Amino acid sequence: MGHVFVSPLNWGLGHSTRDIPLIEELLRRGHEVTVGTSGNALTLLQRECPECNFILFKDYPAPYSDSRFFLPSFIAGIPALLRAFAVERKRLAQILAENKFDLIISDNRMCVYSSKIPSYFISHQLRYSMPGYLYPLELMTIPFNGFFHSKFQGVIVPDIDPQGKSKNLSGKLSRSNLNVTKRRVYYAGILTSTKKMAVAEDLDYLAIVSGPEPQRTRLEEIVMKQVQTLPGEKVVLLGSPQKDLHQKVDAHTTVHSYVSTEEKAVLMNRARFIIARSGYTTMMELAELDKKHGLFTPTPGQTEQEYLSRYYARQGWFLSKSQYKLKLAEDVEEAMQYRGFPKMAKTEENVERLYQQVLRQHLN
Repeated sequence: MGHVFVSPLNWGLGHSTRDIPLIEELLRRGHEVTVGTSGNALTLLQRECPECNFILFKDYPAPYSDSRFFLPSFIAGIPALLRAFAVERKRLAQILAENKFDLIISDNRMCVYSSKIPSYFISHQLRYSMPGYLYPLELMTIPFNGFFHSKFQGVIVPDIDPQGKSKNLSGKLSRSNLNVTKRRVYYAGILTSTKKMAVAEDLDYLAIVSGPEPQRTRLEEIVMKQVQTLPGEKVVLLGSPQKDLHQKVDAHTTVHSYVSTEEKAVLMNRARFIIARSGYTTMMELAELDKKHGLFTPTPGQTEQEYLSRYYARQGWFLSKSQYKLKLAEDVEEAMQYRGFPKMAKTEENVERLYQQVLRQHLN
C-alpha cells in the first residue's frame, strides 16, 4: 500500500483538524501516513492519529497584528515570509531524501510539493478578500496563488463547487478565473473532524471565544459582561488553555477556560444557539452539525472572517456583529430570524469520494 506525507500549516488548528478525517480514511484503507508539522498542530495530530509517523517540520509564524490592523502587518511580513518559503523548501528536500513517499498532501503550505511525487494542495482560499479600497491588490492575489497552484498536481478545496446550484460556504474565496488553477481544482465538500452526535439539544447558548491575542481577551471581556443577560442554560469557552478555570458564575452560566476537542464537540452538538468567530473551520463544523441559529463576530482585521460574515448575512444564513458593537440580548433575538446554512453533503461522504476520485490512483 502507499505511503502518504501530510503536512498541515500550523496557523491555528483549523488546517490540522480538517485533515483528520482525510488521515483516518487513508489509514482505514491500509496506507501508511507520515505527518510533518509543528507546534499545536503536531500535538493535536499526535493525540488524534497516533497510528501515524510524525516529523517535526516547522513553518512560519502567522502574521497576526496585536491590533485590528491585520493587513498592514501581513504586508510588512511578506519579505520574511518569502525567506521562510526558501527554508521550507530546503527542509522538505531533506525529508524527501530520508523517506520514500507515494503522495504528498500539503494543507496550505505553499512550498510543500515535489516534481517527482504527486502533490496536492488543500485550501479554501483560491483568492483572498481585501477591503474595498484594496480591490486591485485582491485581484493580484489570484495570479499569486495560481503560481503556487501550478507546482501541484491538484488543488483540493474543502467546499462545494461555487458554480453549482447551491450557494457555497466560502463564497468568492474558492473561485478563480485562472485556467492554471481551475483545471487543478477538485471541490471536495466540507471536511471537519467534528461529528454529529445523538445527544439532546439541552444547552440554550454556547459562546466560543477565540482568536489571536489581544483580540481573544477583548472578546472575552465583552462576552462575560453580557452573557448572563441571556435566558436559559449557557456555557462559555474562553479558548485559553494556559488557564484552568471551570466555574459556574450563576445558576445558569458555566465558564471553562478550556475543554478538550471531544468535550467541545459534545457542547456544540448540545447547543441550540452558537456565538463564535466566523473562522472557516467553525463554519464547516456548523454545516456538519446542521446548526441553524448562531451569531458571528469576526476577529477585527482578519479580512477572511470579515468577508465571510458579510457574505452569510447577505445570504440570510447568519447574523454578524462587530465585537465592539455586540449587544447579546438584542443580537440574539435578531439572529433567530436567519435560517442557517443550506443542507450539504457531510464529511464522511466527502472524504470517501475524495479518496476514490483523486487520491486512490496514486496509491494502488
